[in-house]
Amino acid sequence: MAIDSSEIQRSITEYLNHLVVERALSANTVSAYRRDLGKFTEFILLNSSEDFSEDLLSKFVAWLRGNGQLSESSISRAVVTVRNFSAFRAKELGLVDPIRNFAPPKIPQRLPKALSYESILELIGNVGRDANPMALRDAALIELMYGTGSRITEVLDLKVGDLDISDDALMVRLTGKGNKQRVVPVGSYARVSVDTYVARLRPTLLKAKRSDFLFLNSRGSRLSRQSAWKIISEAAERLKIEGVSPHSLRHSFATHLLDGGADIRVVQELLGHSSVTTTQIYSLVTIDRLRENYSSSHPRAK
Repeated sequence: MAIDSSEIQRSITEYLNHLVVERALSANTVSAYRRDLGKFTEFILLNSSEDFSEDLLSKFVAWLRGNGQLSESSISRAVVTVRNFSAFRAKELGLVDPIRNFAPPKIPQRLPKALSYESILELIGNVGRDANPMALRDAALIELMYGTGSRITEVLDLKVGDLDISDDALMVRLTGKGNKQRVVPVGSYARVSVDTYVARLRPTLLKAKRSDFLFLNSRGSRLSRQSAWKIISEAAERLKIEGVSPHSLRHSFATHLLDGGADIRVVQELLGHSSVTTTQIYSLVTIDRLRENYSSSHPRAK
């Protein structure tokens, strides 16, 4: 039976409404689902004469790979999104889900890119010395991301009220995936940098406006994700440091903690991972580094 593309699009709209209203998923999560289902809609418009089946989903995977715009992990996520949508649609229509047993493509486990501590220091120092009047904000942003292991959205969603200062300690309340909150300590370097930004620059950015967000742009509004990426990438380009992104700061936070002897379950809590399995990939980085050091240092390693 050929696909009714208009029915599929109506079902997608209902599914996205379901995610927002009934499941109360975050705006970022719903946005990711919408992007994946948008690609699927584009695909089925080209293949509307076929059945909605596992074979069609296999062709969807091939089509995504052929476009060359998505990584294997993104393709795998898109398949999971379509499978979740299909389960919802089948339940609403009283049908048997035709792709319920379709497995997303397996992707190789890759080691995350972590920067050396020296590179982190260079990055912060370069931003802090910048003649740009926003240098105080930019340095505070990078210090806080590296100092807490926060995701870029988590740090940009921070409000001044999420900073908890007590007994000369600073804690920050981060809201992660699924709106789960966690409290993370902030080290002395990041605290000084944030305090300086809040005291000296943030009031100037606000002018006569009001905003609860911690990190602001030149107009006194919440700093955007694109602007934060630009701040970090431009600093890295000036220093010719490769592989720098907001997420590499999070990777570096986790890797440096494990290198320093932190318990993996503590790192799991700090990162906001629901499962320690997700965190364990960082331990592979540490083991890899141990092997390298052993091979280069031990007289009988070669």
